[in-house]
Amino acid sequence: MLPEKATVTERPSASRQKAYRRGHRGEWLASLALMLKGYRILARRHRTRFGEIDLIARRGDLVLFVEVKARRTLMEAMEAIGHESERRIEGAADIWLSRQSDYGKLSMRFDMVAVLPWRWPVHVENAFYGRN
Repeated sequence: MLPEKATVTERPSASRQKAYRRGHRGEWLASLALMLKGYRILARRHRTRFGEIDLIARRGDLVLFVEVKARRTLMEAMEAIGHESERRIEGAADIWLSRQSDYGKLSMRFDMVAVLPWRWPVHVENAFYGRN
């Protein structure tokens, strides 16, 4: 007797769907907050072989690689970016930057936007510094 095959398109759990929707909402709010500060959103959920960058934004020659965290407090959001996340974002940023024609004149920064309940998103500049 052959074992039953697992279905290829299993539906994600309700909690996973809720987290996915919360993430999209958080990224949308973060994008809006950055656009109101004069940044142009170049990419959302940019994927590379190293991982994903939530938002890539630009104002002039400054490019932001933004991690968006929806948490109850700013401290929880800050603590949610671990060392592995930093390395993943740095690697993905290197790939993205290498594909830009004006790479040599760009400055980059690793920021975070914390999406907190019932508050405007908090933009934290230089959430981490990347490799030197």
